[in-house]
Amino acid sequence: MEYLDFELPIKELEDQLDKCLIIGQESDVDVSNTCKQIEKKLEETKKNIYKNLSAWQRVQLSRHPNRPYTMDYIRALCGDTFLELFGDRGVKDDKAMVGGLGKIDGQSFMIVGQQKGYNTKTRQYRNFGMANPEGYRKALRLMKMAEKFNIPVVTFIDTPGAYPGLEAEERGQGEAIARNIFEMCRLQVPIICVIVGEGASGGALGIGVGDKVFMLENTWYSVISPESCSSILWRSWDYKEQAAEALKLTAQDMKKQKLIDDIIPEPLGGAHYDRDTTFKTVEKYISDSYKALKDLSTKDLVSTRMDKYSNMGHFKE
Repeated sequence: MEYLDFELPIKELEDQLDKCLIIGQESDVDVSNTCKQIEKKLEETKKNIYKNLSAWQRVQLSRHPNRPYTMDYIRALCGDTFLELFGDRGVKDDKAMVGGLGKIDGQSFMIVGQQKGYNTKTRQYRNFGMANPEGYRKALRLMKMAEKFNIPVVTFIDTPGAYPGLEAEERGQGEAIARNIFEMCRLQVPIICVIVGEGASGGALGIGVGDKVFMLENTWYSVISPESCSSILWRSWDYKEQAAEALKLTAQDMKKQKLIDDIIPEPLGGAHYDRDTTFKTVEKYISDSYKALKDLSTKDLVSTRMDKYSNMGHFKE
């Protein structure tokens, strides 16, 4: 297990507990009371740390290397029913964007999401979860296919942003994302979006328009990352913590501003501490949401979705 800076008190107590258990095993000394005291202190420390997280600390948790990624959710929720589909039928297959058909709780879904890598080699292969235009066009192709066969759509969002390279702009990155937003607004099947890690900028919005939009407890959703915001405003990354607070990018902030529908709770310490519980919770939210949406007529489904996004924000003429 890797530990973040603010988790070091937890690491120290866990190390103490391990040493205490080893002493008990290797000698005749009764250390059970000492171990219980350390366990109690460890539990209290965890609660104090994780219930008082700052916005920047939640950003750090959303990027934790042990955190489950999109394919982890797909494998856990769909098992061997998932059939991955490839290519945008125009340029190539974008490895940063994955998608295909799978069953969740017995119901078929078209599942689309950004996938990051687990190590240096796979991160390069997946382009760090930053999709090119062909990735968004692949996602749209799959969603239109789902519409044709009346299959609901689930998207898993986890990206530091769309790929900003010159070649991506040459192939129409902005147009591809804008096209997805436009088409998802009027897609005639239920759409359920789940932010499972980072939700940055247009890269997230390209697959983020849905009837129900959920964020896991320790994720973030914003027009820009704290580091990029800090570098623009202060010409330095040193103010990223201040930027994170100002951006109001946490799940709690998004719910308060009515930009998402609900927050999916995570186990104490984050999704990576208890993956099975996290997967079961996400599955329940998806299943319950689909049951609430499936009986709506196509006209009501689309009009409700459009009204939802039209009513976001405040403006004055």
